[in-house]
Amino acid sequence: MKTSSARLSGLGTTIFAEMSARALRTGAINLGQGFPDTDGPAEVVEVAVDALRSGRNQYAPGTGVPQLRHAVAAHQKRFYGLDLDPDSEVAVTTGATEAIAAALLGLVDPGDEVIVLEPYYDSYVAVIQMAGGVRRPVTLRAPDFRLPLDELRAAVSPRTTTILLNSPHNPTGTVLRRDELDAIAAVAIEHDLVVISDEVYEHLTFDGIPHLPIATLPGMAGRTLTISSGGKSFSFTGWKIGWATGPAALVQAMLGAKQFMTYTSGSPLQPAIAHALGADDAYFDDFRARLQAQRDLLCAGLADLGFGVHVPEGTYFATTDITPLGFDDGVEFCRALPERAGVVAIPHQVFYDDVAAGRPLVRWAFCKQPSVIEEALDRLKALHP
Repeated sequence: MKTSSARLSGLGTTIFAEMSARALRTGAINLGQGFPDTDGPAEVVEVAVDALRSGRNQYAPGTGVPQLRHAVAAHQKRFYGLDLDPDSEVAVTTGATEAIAAALLGLVDPGDEVIVLEPYYDSYVAVIQMAGGVRRPVTLRAPDFRLPLDELRAAVSPRTTTILLNSPHNPTGTVLRRDELDAIAAVAIEHDLVVISDEVYEHLTFDGIPHLPIATLPGMAGRTLTISSGGKSFSFTGWKIGWATGPAALVQAMLGAKQFMTYTSGSPLQPAIAHALGADDAYFDDFRARLQAQRDLLCAGLADLGFGVHVPEGTYFATTDITPLGFDDGVEFCRALPERAGVVAIPHQVFYDDVAAGRPLVRWAFCKQPSVIEEALDRLKALHP
């Protein structure tokens, strides 16, 4: 009996499922998976409750409820000056993960090459493989994790059709600068490539560093599918409400695959995220400041414990080098950590083709209450004899 398809070969179970299971089994503090331990705004929850109670519980349109599509278009105009038709250039998805999967399945043919920034979120690899594509990694290397422009240009071949971009970047926390985005745009325009841009951490950049969508650059609006979600911006990761925006042809290609996946989901949650997107500037400023304070608390504590700390410019995550503590293999370190110190983290090397580049690196989530971060840091003192 055949028990799995070749397209799943080598994919296994995600590292997030493995490490979260270890956290549950051992009672460890989970600084691995990127979900906050506090809910988002209560008023947004109340909008969802009202939608549940007022009968908005059946299938939404496959493209998403009009209220949310219009709110997404308004958000893109408000923050980035992008003009979108909410009826043809915006589509709602079951989280950003589905949007990325449907975009790749809808735009990549077997044998097409996809340039992807390494280290990469693990679903990227899985869906490129399922689509029959060939990934071409361009590696962001420690300690600065900047984009190597010569390597980007060298990664393009006659079979390249797509660049899968992620900024703010998970797991390194890098926020791509204008010169880096200009270089990506130049490559995309010269070689007539589509850019799929994962921007779920768009509102989580620190130290005054701005997020700049590549779709805002000259010549890029017509070739960029931009993806985001309400999960990270509003601390409702379990709601799985995401979206894709861009030229109608790219949105339609994404929907061509999505319609046979979930078709639609989260009907009563979509109006709530529409409400959230209209939050005033104070919400976004306060949320960013709170996460930056949690970042600083975690990074300072890890540095005091002897880790080599790479302070992130954005996202939920900080990266450390474990070699100053006498360790050299992140997977072994993270698998032993729950029993040894009562904390869970994520090894970088599972996000790399170039395993050696990620072997000594470990990712920690700081989207937790300060008291939880402090308790985790206290537990990590057990690493010292």
